[in-house]
Formats: sequence, C-alpha cells, structure tokens
Amino acid sequence: MSFAFHRPGSLDAAIAVASEHGEAARFLAGGTDLMIQINRGRAAPKHLISLAGLGLDTIGESEGEHVIGALATLDAVVTHPAFQTGLVALTQASAVVGGRQVRNIATVGGNIVNASPAADLVPVLLALEATVDLRGPAGTRSMPLDRFLVGRGRTERRPDEILTAVRFDKPPAASATWFLKAGRRKAMEISVICVAAHLVRGGKARIAIGAAAARTVRVPAAEALAEKEGAAAFREAGRIAADAVSPIDDVRASARYRKLLVATLVERALAACADRLGKDGR
Repeated sequence: MSFAFHRPGSLDAAIAVASEHGEAARFLAGGTDLMIQINRGRAAPKHLISLAGLGLDTIGESEGEHVIGALATLDAVVTHPAFQTGLVALTQASAVVGGRQVRNIATVGGNIVNASPAADLVPVLLALEATVDLRGPAGTRSMPLDRFLVGRGRTERRPDEILTAVRFDKPPAASATWFLKAGRRKAMEISVICVAAHLVRGGKARIAIGAAAARTVRVPAAEALAEKEGAAAFREAGRIAADAVSPIDDVRASARYRKLLVATLVERALAACADRLGKDGR
C-alpha cells in the first residue's frame, strides 16, 4: 500500500498533521509493530507521522520521579544505570522483547500504545503505578496507566494525541521488583503469561499480569494478601490471581494452563522480590 510520510520538526507540527488527517493518520515511533500491521493488512494509514528527533527519547529523573520518554528504546531501558537494582524488573521485561536489533528500535511508548495484552513492559509499569503524559491540540494531560489501557489494541489516547512520556515515583529503598515471562521458547517469543511484582518491605505489594485478559491487569485482592509477606501468603496470592484472570485458549496455550502459570509466576515473582530484599540487606 502507499501512504504519505511526514517528518515534522516539532511536536506541535506533528499534532497539527494528525489533527488535519484524523483517523487516516498514524504516528510512527520505532515502527516494529506498526509496520508489521501494515504489511499484514491490519492497518492501512494514509499518512505516517514520524516522531523521530522531537526530543522524546530521554530517560531521566524529576522531583522524585523517574521519567521515560516515549521514544526511549527498550535497549536504552535495559542498560540504564538507575534500573539495575530495585527497578530491575524494567530491564528484565525490556530484555525479552524480540532480539537485540528489535530492542534497538522498539520504543517504550510503542509498547504501551500498541495495547497488546501480552506486552512485556506494561505489567512492570502497572506494578510501579505509572502515569502517562499525553499532548494534543488542547494541550497536555496525564492519567494513570491503569486507566489509559482500555482493552486489546484500545487506549484512552485520542487520534491526534501523542504519548510523550511515562512517569513513576522513585520506589523506597526497602523495595524490590521482579518480572517473569513464560513462552514456548526462551527468546523472541510472545508471552504465554508474564507477571511483574513490586514489593515494599512492611508495606505495599503490587502485582500485574499480562496475556491473561483483554488487557494487562492488576489484582488488588492478591496484592492485599501478598502484603502479609511470607511463603504461604505469596502462594495464596498466586492462587487468588489465577482465579481473578480470564485468559483465552489459543494455539500457544490453553486457558487452564495459563491460569496455572499465573499462580506459579505470581508466587515466584513475589518470592524473588522478598529474596532480593533479604540479600540486599535493605
């Protein structure tokens, strides 16, 4: 198919092009998902608007928050110094998306906006209670990632809005994160189930699960139980999480198997967080 390619020089110019062409236009970040959709006939935009070179590729900190620009690549997340200890789940999730060539191009914003239930990075960001920033003709707005995600391939983003960044609070020192993914092979595989956990010693627990419903979900009932800490609590949190999700049967796994995986991976992710807290002495 043919399309017009636009390379605007500013965010405002990119928004203006999107406003002019409406549903016929799509923003292009890394393109690792969008170009496949176009080639397979699942998307047919008449206009592609490049977001390259518009300053959305930084990773930094601001007023007690970590801020990841929408065009930051997954490889940049894997290697970022601030994500190597307490926020290691970010590197774990980013490192299993495709191969190295894909991670050098694929972006954080694309992983979010694509709204795949099996997106690997999204569970970690949900467990960190992240917020997304959007910019459009009416200005900027922010909302929790949990509200931004609507369903498979659907978000609260308007067609002429750009997701510019994702933000989350710096976690307390006595906290840990962990990410686990099950697939039919060890690399370059869509998740059968993926789980992220964030555990704060003596405080909150957050659990997010991908590929187990129409969108990535959190399970508050399992989180409340996990806050009691200990092996028994983590095992029961896994069971509750498995009961709460609604996976599908497909060629990669049955719904029943996916539920079993949820129970196992939630328990293991929480145990790994607790183990890291003990080993780190925090």
